[in-house]
Amino acid sequence: MQKFSITLIAVGFSALAANADSNHATHQQGAVVSPVNETTRASFDILAAHAHRNANQVTFHMTTNGEAGVDVPAPAGAVGGAPVWSYVWPTSLDPSAVGFEGETGILALAVTSHPDFDDTPLADENRDGDPANDGLIWHSHWIVLAPTEACGAGALAVRDIPEGETPQLPATWPGFPIFLDSPGFTPLFEGPEVTVNVGFASNVDLEGVAYDGVTAALRVDANIHAPLLCVTDVFDVASGDLSLPGKIE
Repeated sequence: MQKFSITLIAVGFSALAANADSNHATHQQGAVVSPVNETTRASFDILAAHAHRNANQVTFHMTTNGEAGVDVPAPAGAVGGAPVWSYVWPTSLDPSAVGFEGETGILALAVTSHPDFDDTPLADENRDGDPANDGLIWHSHWIVLAPTEACGAGALAVRDIPEGETPQLPATWPGFPIFLDSPGFTPLFEGPEVTVNVGFASNVDLEGVAYDGVTAALRVDANIHAPLLCVTDVFDVASGDLSLPGKIE
């Protein structure tokens, strides 16, 4: 009887694992599929990116060639020059869909880790009673990306808010002078998969929204001035050319 019970448990776990695998981005119809790149760190080497919706909720997920989320940046010791590592889903949604000023750049969902600072003042990710010490723990943001030559030829940055300007911003904007929101959507990691479940207002049209998948490093400017947060290294792009070939159905 004991052996039979253990066998049933083993079969149950195998079935759960198989079901989990079947939900990975690599197994989804319409996913943006990317070939293995042995020169890219496995946890950031994208195999597939996918997004699908249920009414006004969208599940963004990405399959990597290694264990997603296992690698995080080493601290720089200060906010100026601090590294940020990220899993990103650029979309064709206008930034106004989540509360930013409209027509201001590329709206992207990002899952980030950065040990030198905390930009989620309304969340206590490590549940220690201090919401300002857990930037290292993977967390979600909406960001608006814009071409920024000051970061390098053809480079992108999180759009700055120049001094004196007061653009429309989401209610959960964390106070940084950039187009950054901290909505509190919890990223989930399971082996090679990172998943974020996102809610939108009921009046946001999500049908056919285009998306892509990117893994990248960003860096806070060493002097804490514009541009504040530049994309410094693109690890992988699911489409290869940031053409946003995926469609939310």
